[in-house]
Amino acid sequence: MATTGAYGSWPSPIDAALAASRDGRPEYVGAVGDELWWTEPRPAQAGRRALVRRLADGTTAELPAPWNVRSRVIEYGGRPWAGTGRAEDGPLIVFVHFDDQRLYAYAPDGPGEPWPLTPVSAVGGGLRWVDPQLHPARGGAGEVWCVLEEFTGAAPTELRRVIAAVPLDGSAASDRSAVRELSEERHRFVTGPEVSPDGRQAAWIAWDHPRMPWDGTEVMLADIGDDGTFHDARSLVGGPQESVPQVQWTAGGQLLFASDRSGWWNLYRADPDLGAVELCPRQEEFAGPLWKIGLSWFRPLDNGLVATLHGKGSTTLGVLDPETGSLVDIAGPWTEWAETLAVQGSRVIGIAASPHSAYEIVELDTATGHTRIIGAPHEDAVDPAYYPEPVDRTFAGPAGREIHAHIYPPHSPDRTGPAGELPPYVVWAHGGPTGHASLVLDLEIAYFTSRGIGVAEVNYGGSTGYGRTYRNRLREQWGVVDVEDCAAVAGALAAEGTADPDRLAIRGGSAGGWTTAASLTGTDVYACGTIIYPILDLTGWGTDETHDFESQYLESLVGPLAEVPERYRDRSPISRTDRLTTPFLLLQGEDDPICPPVQCERFLAAVEGRGIPHAYRTYPGEGHGFRRAETMISALESELSLYVQTFGIDRSDVPRLELRK
Repeated sequence: MATTGAYGSWPSPIDAALAASRDGRPEYVGAVGDELWWTEPRPAQAGRRALVRRLADGTTAELPAPWNVRSRVIEYGGRPWAGTGRAEDGPLIVFVHFDDQRLYAYAPDGPGEPWPLTPVSAVGGGLRWVDPQLHPARGGAGEVWCVLEEFTGAAPTELRRVIAAVPLDGSAASDRSAVRELSEERHRFVTGPEVSPDGRQAAWIAWDHPRMPWDGTEVMLADIGDDGTFHDARSLVGGPQESVPQVQWTAGGQLLFASDRSGWWNLYRADPDLGAVELCPRQEEFAGPLWKIGLSWFRPLDNGLVATLHGKGSTTLGVLDPETGSLVDIAGPWTEWAETLAVQGSRVIGIAASPHSAYEIVELDTATGHTRIIGAPHEDAVDPAYYPEPVDRTFAGPAGREIHAHIYPPHSPDRTGPAGELPPYVVWAHGGPTGHASLVLDLEIAYFTSRGIGVAEVNYGGSTGYGRTYRNRLREQWGVVDVEDCAAVAGALAAEGTADPDRLAIRGGSAGGWTTAASLTGTDVYACGTIIYPILDLTGWGTDETHDFESQYLESLVGPLAEVPERYRDRSPISRTDRLTTPFLLLQGEDDPICPPVQCERFLAAVEGRGIPHAYRTYPGEGHGFRRAETMISALESELSLYVQTFGIDRSDVPRLELRK
């Protein structure tokens, strides 16, 4: 039977090391002949991404350290590998190695190590590659077509992006001129080309500043000449107010695309006579925000059906008949699917999770309807009775607007809170802010809930998964709507007797770090907060203190800087430190190109001498998003210590965080 213990003081088998070891998820699954390949995180190996191979017999192997398969194009990267089967020599794989960003070729059944295909550039951030596709029959020895991001100067915005062809014979490894550029330098951002089954046309997605890809993109279509060059590139669909995050050819030569022209990302077929033909109109999302290059939410099968992810708030995998609009969902416990799908004959492979299982590789046999787990299977490292039991809820915000949130009450099989005591709660603000908090098992959340601290993940206005209108609530309202929505959920939990109103905290990373800092300097709801690799100074971040991809993001989130400079100043936490009265913890990667440490340093200088208890921890070798096990352990234990001290919790089993004033 459960015994009584003060909230926050409960013992738990989920320690920070365990949570760190399970951080991250598989990504970028793909079929190579009768094999499957994907990437997996390795927190204990300096946070590298391993390239994993699953052979036809079910056995797995991986490209060992030091190889780290991850691209830095637009800093968030994207699909970093591609492969093709060869009858006699086994598969040929090409991939991006994170350390030097070169493209490498690899024959896993051969005797040698991977060999470079592209050169190193000393200019700025160098040469970077993403979203590759192999074309073994083109260019003599074969080519890989992908996106090239090339720096032309030292500044993070001095660069160009084009679609390029890299020879597979290695002739470009020391010769930049051996790389063929296929597209003109017409757009600031491009995705990799999708080539039609007859090899005569290529389609890709493009957009320009100040738009982000969830604001407006274009589908470009070009003819491919006999010499492998692109001709007559023209805009097919899309525009400034229409977001198209994926295009894909069917085996029969039809071009499918996802668009939010209806207010929801739905699927369409490009018809030369009828234009865009809806395949399954619903008030659901069949795609999502293109934060990385090469994401996929749908894949056509050879029999004409389409495997697609879809849902509102959560996602499932279904099989769509595009002729009738019939959509049949698979059976299974999974409530969230990652934005990557692969097709292998009649089988569909994706990556899915649930509130009781982490992300794992799932295969659907469309011929039988059967599903099975074939890779990265979830394993319970502790008794699952310690996992939280979340509830998906909708709250009323200012003016009655809906706010979606996942509530994770404190939960332990052998502890319960004392009668008359309400538990502390931490509001989690996700990043993006054009992002989404998924209802899946996360041992970082369980780290707190199993100790008696509740968590509320808020999908504030601006989040994806609920249509374009919900997403657009944040336009020019960043620092207002997100702060109000998080406070509304915290206040509602306190008002209904779920949470202790005097022991509320807020935390978040990146854009969530902004919301956390803006909340601590703009409301009196929270007793403390954890600010992780944040944006703190809008004016600095909106000029030259971030990378190219998001360098004009604030034009829509806040407004044009040239027209409303006072808005940038007034909303920035760095301008409101005089309103800060609560303890805080600031966590920052030293090598972060997106939210650089300089913002934290200026914020701390403004706080200095004001008597606010705080701590600042920096981590060498970490960029935007912590990946190393030792970093995540330190960050989690520091965060828990902040709450223990602020909330008056009696426990001595966590290293004490020294708070200075």
